[in-house]
Amino acid sequence: MALRVVQWTTGNVGKQTVAAIARNPELELVGCYAWSPDKVGRDVGELCGLPRLGLRATNDVDTLLALRPDCVVYNPMWPSVDELVRILAAGVNVVSTAAFIDGRRLGPDRKRLVDACERGKATLFGTGISPGWAELLGIVLAGISSRVDKITISEAAHTALYDSPDTEKPAGFGRPIDDPSLQKMTADGTAVFGEAVAMVADALGAPLDEIVCVAEHAKTTVDLDLGSWKIAAGCVAGVAASWQGRVGDRTVVELNVRWKKAPVLEPDWKIADGYTIEVQGLPTIRSTLQFLPPPDFQVKQLSDFMVIGHIMTAMPAVNAIPRVVAAPPGIVTYTELPVPLPRGLVRL
Repeated sequence: MALRVVQWTTGNVGKQTVAAIARNPELELVGCYAWSPDKVGRDVGELCGLPRLGLRATNDVDTLLALRPDCVVYNPMWPSVDELVRILAAGVNVVSTAAFIDGRRLGPDRKRLVDACERGKATLFGTGISPGWAELLGIVLAGISSRVDKITISEAAHTALYDSPDTEKPAGFGRPIDDPSLQKMTADGTAVFGEAVAMVADALGAPLDEIVCVAEHAKTTVDLDLGSWKIAAGCVAGVAASWQGRVGDRTVVELNVRWKKAPVLEPDWKIADGYTIEVQGLPTIRSTLQFLPPPDFQVKQLSDFMVIGHIMTAMPAVNAIPRVVAAPPGIVTYTELPVPLPRGLVRL
């Protein structure tokens, strides 16, 4: 029988999860939560650029939980612990792309989530392209080395077309380049990568002494108009964060991001979009990942390419649904789950 799924929000990533669920014969979309009042009552397919699905979005949480879904696909921009507690305590499993890996940075709120999982006998899993899937790939690559000295996963991206000030400003974008709070802002705004460092270390069986963030920033030399917001010349338009898990004075896990919003930065960063994963050891393994559209990909404007990033964020969560539903209650990561399989995706 198909697993019953409720979609939580229909933003950029949520639209792609709805499309994937609707196409997958092993999943059944039974409900959808609308965060914006103007979306309430509208057909979910219409909200997501799809043919009508005969299912209307609602902001009535009780109605959605009464559907007794097997899983909620949780795609808001930022997680709400109150929402997650309510869903989990009602006995509904959750797969999330909302800045969550294991919640260890949440302090007392993490215990609230664990308690809710226990009360509802439900499971919570967080992923995305990175942090999430890219770290899983790093762990898999390390499986052919007889000795692992260090795993490094680096993401580089030109993000001028990524118009999301609510996620970018907290990391330091748009601030004066001499703002003394930039290091802390970037560490706070990218803190979920620290959780991913811990997950990789857990997979290696390497207890860490500390996890630290080292940040770099570059300024734009011209005023930038990014659509819904602007960055003035002399302000931050390049953010790099290196999250490092250390044992003594040695870094054994390093997750790097380098995001560039301006064509010219000072200092100027030369980057190539994609991921590089390196396992230093015996042997050392180096893999470079690039993401390309298929021949039938329809492009009307340059920003349409952003859809590929939304799909890559959504699909690790969708593919994990059967594994999460079958998992024991609690917060789980890729270190506890069997590897999710991309089932139901081949057009037969």
